[in-house]
Amino acid sequence: MKQYIEENKDRFLNELLDLLRIPSISANSEHKGDMIRCAEAVKQSLLDAGADLAVIHETEGHPIVYGEKMVDPSFPTVLVYGHYDVQPADPLELWHSGPFEPVIKDGKIYARGACDDKGQFYMHVKALEVMVRNNALKTNIKFCIEGEEEIGSPNLGKFVASHHDLLKSDVVLISDTAMISMDTPSIDTGVRGLSYIEVEVTGPNRDLHSGVYGGAVANPATILARMIASCHDEQNHITIPGFYNDVLESSTAERALMAKAPFDENEYKKDLGVDAVYGEKGYSTNERTGIRPTIEVNGIWGGYTGEGAKTVLPSKATAKISARLVPNQSSEKITAMLLDYFRKIAPAGVTVKAREHHGGEPYLTPIDSKGYQAASKAIEHTFGKAPVPVRGGGSIPICSLFEKELGVKIVFMGFGLDSDNLHSPNEKYDLFNFYKGIETIPYFHQYFAGE
Repeated sequence: MKQYIEENKDRFLNELLDLLRIPSISANSEHKGDMIRCAEAVKQSLLDAGADLAVIHETEGHPIVYGEKMVDPSFPTVLVYGHYDVQPADPLELWHSGPFEPVIKDGKIYARGACDDKGQFYMHVKALEVMVRNNALKTNIKFCIEGEEEIGSPNLGKFVASHHDLLKSDVVLISDTAMISMDTPSIDTGVRGLSYIEVEVTGPNRDLHSGVYGGAVANPATILARMIASCHDEQNHITIPGFYNDVLESSTAERALMAKAPFDENEYKKDLGVDAVYGEKGYSTNERTGIRPTIEVNGIWGGYTGEGAKTVLPSKATAKISARLVPNQSSEKITAMLLDYFRKIAPAGVTVKAREHHGGEPYLTPIDSKGYQAASKAIEHTFGKAPVPVRGGGSIPICSLFEKELGVKIVFMGFGLDSDNLHSPNEKYDLFNFYKGIETIPYFHQYFAGE
C-alpha cells in the first residue's frame, strides 16, 4: 500500500488542491452555489476512490454527502465523519496568498480548509482508494461528509435521527483534531463543547458628537466592555454564578498524565508572538485548553472603525462571545445562563439584546474501547511510537449526537497541528501529515477488524 501511495501522491495532492479552490463558506449565503459545487466534488471523489454508492442528501441548509463501500455483512462497519465547509477567510489582507488559491511552500499547503477539514477528511477518501486498489479492505466503510459543521451542524441531527439504518456502524472515525507533533503523535480522548452568543448594547437613538454628549450619555462600547470584563476575576476565573456547577473535575492522576506530554512554553510563546501565557490561575497551558471551560470574545465592534478619526459616541456596540465547555456541562444550560447574565447586568441608560447562535456538547471517548485501541496501534505502526492520549480544546458539536442516535463511540484520529492556523489567516497543512494520514488510516481498519 505504501508503494501505491508513493506512486500516486502527486495526483492525491492535486485532487485536494482542486477541492481547496472551492470557497465552500457555509456561514455566507452568497456561497450557496459553491457549497453545492463542493458537495458534488466530494461525491465524485468517493465514487472515483471506489465507493459503491455516493449520494447527496438535501437538508434545510447545505447538503450532506453520503457514501459507502460495503464489502461483507460479517465485517465491522466504520462510519467516517468529516465536513467540507470552511470558515470565512477574513481578514483577507493578512493572508500571504489567496485563501482559495492554494500554494505549496516549505512542504505545507496554504489555503482555507487545508487542515480544517478538507485535507483531513480527504485522507480517508484516498485511504479508501488505497485499500480498494490493493484488495486490503477489511471493514465496511461509510462516509458522512456534511456542509454545516462550521455553523454548528443545525441540520445534521435531523439527518442522523431519520437515517439510523443508513448510518448503522460499529464506530465513528473522525479526523478533525490535532497531534502534539509528528515527533510526539497523540490521540484526542475528548473535545470541548460550545456555547455561542451575540450581545448588542444600544444607547442613544443615533451616533452622537463625543464632545457635545460625552460624559452625559452612557457609551454602549464602554458599557459592553465593562460587561464582558465582569465575566472574569483577577485570577481569570469565570464569575458568572453557577458556571462551574456541573464541571467534571479532572483527577490528580489525569492531570499528571497530561503533564507528561511534551510542551515547550518558550516555543509556544514564540510561535504566537506573545511574551507571556495567560489564563485561569492554578492550571497549566495544556489544562487551560483541554480540561477547563472558558469564555472568550470572538469579535467586538461599534462606532467609527474607518481610517482616520471621527469623534463619535456610538449608538450601538456588539460582541460575539463563545464559551468552551467540558464534560457534564450542557450547552443549552450554559447558553441560557450567558444570555440571562448579560441581560440582567445591563445598567440604566442602555438596552441589551442577547441571542444564541449555536452550540454543541463536550465529548469524552474511553481509551480502552476497541476503536481507540485500533487507532493507537495504527499510529504506533506508522510512527514507530505509541500515541499520547490528550484532551482537545476545540469542539465538534455532533459527537454526542452520533453516540446518542447510533449507540457507538467516537474515535478522534487527527493529523493536524495546533499551529496550523485553523480559523485564522494562512491556514496550512503539512504534506507529510497528509500523506502520513493516508498511510496510517488503512491500519486502523485492519486492527479494528481484528487482524
